[in-house]
Amino acid sequence: MDASLGLPILVALIAVALLFDFLNGLHDAANSIATIVSTRVLRPQYAVFWAAFFNFIAFTVFGLHVANTIGKGIIQPDVVDAAVIFAALVGAIVWNLITWGLGIPSSSSHALIGGLVGAGMAKAGLSAAVWSGLSKTLVAIVLSPMVGFLLALVLVAIVSWLAVRSTPFAVDRAFRILQFVSASLYSLGHGGNDAQKTMGIIAVLLYSQGYLGADFNIPFWVVISCQAAMGLGTLMGGWRIVRTMGLRITKLTPMQGFCAETGGAATLFMATYLGIPVSTTHTITGSIVGVGASRRTSAVRWNVASSIVYAWVITIPASAAVAAATYWVVLLFRH
Repeated sequence: MDASLGLPILVALIAVALLFDFLNGLHDAANSIATIVSTRVLRPQYAVFWAAFFNFIAFTVFGLHVANTIGKGIIQPDVVDAAVIFAALVGAIVWNLITWGLGIPSSSSHALIGGLVGAGMAKAGLSAAVWSGLSKTLVAIVLSPMVGFLLALVLVAIVSWLAVRSTPFAVDRAFRILQFVSASLYSLGHGGNDAQKTMGIIAVLLYSQGYLGADFNIPFWVVISCQAAMGLGTLMGGWRIVRTMGLRITKLTPMQGFCAETGGAATLFMATYLGIPVSTTHTITGSIVGVGASRRTSAVRWNVASSIVYAWVITIPASAAVAAATYWVVLLFRH
């Protein structure tokens, strides 16, 4: 890439990346707070502050494995230039806005990955992809909701057995308190996995411009900026998606909300530790469906769940197509 990219353009691209991070928080706020709102443990306006705080401090808990995967493990770093990054972000942002406007909880993570792949391949063809990192991410698309589903199912069984001698009132009161813990853990996992994706985007842009020297790394100011942008987006909420996630898939009690959040948080913690960029949307949806299915399969509104699955299936190709088109438009304007 031409290393003489002007500072104003570089700053503008970083601002677009932070805008994506803000929209990621806005779009995925529902993941962190849907269950605690739908069980009426916290009012929505308090829940977003709760989630935003734990989104922000996530960098103190996790390493930067996911950021490194995004920076070096999806497309080849030497393919990256300003047009690729801009097109990738436009692809992800456009798809996020479409699904947010329709109230569909699609994956911001996979929109970003699709954008990167689409823009990278528009420039360099199939050789742009780092197939080892990309295949690991694609496998996680399938596994993360399944793991969330199974963990939530097991947790419901364990908790139900432990609470068999307690009164419904005592169980409800206990899990209203415990949901504060599970919601905090889930918000930590959300902030730890999702904000790192934008960190990787900004860092690979800086690396491609020679600002990071010979070794790829994530500067601390990038870490803080991304966590703050995501936290601010979460503060703004995403009420249309909260309704879908918390109310339309299945009806939740505080105990079930605790199990869904804890199952989802455990999945995110494992993925973040392994450096795998998973979808927080996939994970919590799988957990909520698992909790609903533990009662009976008819407790889950499968038509809603299936419409969410359709959105997942088309997210990567749709955002990749928008990103590729954007890249080609940028090339036209360059010439």
